[in-house]
Amino acid sequence: MATAVSAKSLTKKFGRREVLHGVDFAVEAGSVFGVIGPNGAGKTTTMRCLLDIIRPTSGEIRVLGVEPRAGGPGLRRRIGYLPGELFLAGRVTGRKLLSHYEAISGPVPPGRIDQLAERLGLDLDRHTRQLSKGNKQKLGLVQAFMHQPELLVLDEPTSGLDPLVQQEFHAMVREARHRGQTIFLSSHVLSEVQQTADTVAILRDGRIITVESVEGLREGAIRHLRFTASGIAAHDAVAQLARVPGVGQVQVLEADGSVTLSAVLEGAIQPLVRMLDSLQLTDLVLEEPDLEEAVLKMYAGEPEDAR
Repeated sequence: MATAVSAKSLTKKFGRREVLHGVDFAVEAGSVFGVIGPNGAGKTTTMRCLLDIIRPTSGEIRVLGVEPRAGGPGLRRRIGYLPGELFLAGRVTGRKLLSHYEAISGPVPPGRIDQLAERLGLDLDRHTRQLSKGNKQKLGLVQAFMHQPELLVLDEPTSGLDPLVQQEFHAMVREARHRGQTIFLSSHVLSEVQQTADTVAILRDGRIITVESVEGLREGAIRHLRFTASGIAAHDAVAQLARVPGVGQVQVLEADGSVTLSAVLEGAIQPLVRMLDSLQLTDLVLEEPDLEEAVLKMYAGEPEDAR
């Protein structure tokens, strides 16, 4: 598979302060690549380096096969960009502003702008100064998607959007991926990224902690377990459960007649299933993997030289 975007040993300093520390990643063409991290992790700085809005201190970047610094207007027309902080001219309508962007970005399929606006519930004939934060965000999404670019770079794309519009945005991302477009998006909300991304990079303090598929994150995530069994003593149930690889925090919740235990599981589920199959279960609750908890656990460690 061809690579649409890549960074190798990417660093960025503002004065003496280094905000990106040797960042490496590669994004397959036609995929959705999500970068998550808390505010200040370096997500926006990384995107701005990719787009040559700011220039890295060192390292290599390739975007759609060329260096951003050398790509010029030709490369920019192949990209749709939604910045995290969107500033719009206030004396024009949304329709006029998009017409201006169309002259810069290149041809837009007939009816495409109105179609996108209708999907997002955006009135294009209102002046931009009259738009709420959410509607300004919708306008930004329309300008990014309207010319069906090869690459979409979206910084916190659902900021200010209500849940129904967020779902419509997710559908737009899936459709773009189906057409072969590449999507590079950032968020500090894991649930947003896991709904759309094929691959997730976790960024903390200017460093990539891990790059993993959503399924890979799910396999390593934490599940919460609770079950009730009859015909076994509490201490025997605890001992059997504690022997399962990845099981921890075992607690006895009830031991009057039947036994109720709770625990957490991190890792493969098959050994747990085999252990539970040997019990006389009367109740079982195994929650979906908690990716949020797994990622927060990654955030908790202190990277070397981060401060």
